[in-house]
Amino acid sequence: MPTEITINVLWAALLGYAFGSIPFGLILAKLAGKGDIRQQGSGNIGATNVLRTGSKGLAAATLLLDLAKGLVPVLIAKELFWQDMGWTALFAVIGHCFPVWLGFKGGKGVATNAGVCFGLAWPLGAVYAVVWLGMLAITRISSLAGMSAVVAATIAAWLFGWPTFVKVLALIAVIVIFLHRENIKRLAAGTEPKVGSKG
Repeated sequence: MPTEITINVLWAALLGYAFGSIPFGLILAKLAGKGDIRQQGSGNIGATNVLRTGSKGLAAATLLLDLAKGLVPVLIAKELFWQDMGWTALFAVIGHCFPVWLGFKGGKGVATNAGVCFGLAWPLGAVYAVVWLGMLAITRISSLAGMSAVVAATIAAWLFGWPTFVKVLALIAVIVIFLHRENIKRLAAGTEPKVGSKG
C-alpha cells in the first residue's frame, strides 16, 4: 500500500508538471512573429506580458491556455487518483513557474492557479475569478489582482471546509506571492505599471 501511494503521488505530480510546464505565452508569441517574449517587457511568459506586444487576441489566448493547463490535469487526476489530485494542482503551478524547458524560469502562476481552483472545486474557481477580475477592474494592476485572488481562494477553501485544498492553495499562494516580490516593491513605491501600459 505505501508503494502504491508513493507511485500515485509521483504520477499525480508528473501529470501536473507536464501540463503546467508548457510555455504557451512563449510559443504563441513566436508563432505570431512577436519574437521571444522573455526579451520584452517584464520578461515574463504570462498573458500580461504578452499583452505588451500589442496583441490583445494573443494575450487572451495565452490566458485561456495557461488557465487550461491548470484545469485539465486536475480534472484528469480527479478521475484517476482523486485522493492525490492536490499534488497535481500544486505541480501544475510549479511547472508553469519553473519549467525545466526554460531553465526553470517561467511565469508567476496566476492564470494557471485559476484553472487549478476550478478543477479542485468550481466554487473556489468562482471566488478566484470574482476577486481576480474585480480587483483588476478596480485597480488595473495585474499583480495586485493576481495576489488578491490566490489569497482569496485559500481563505475560501478554509471557509468552505476543504482543509486539504487549504494546504495546497496556501503553498501555491506562497509561491505566487514570492514570485511577485519585485511587483510588491513597485506597489509600495507606487511605480507598478497598470494593464495596457508598456512598462
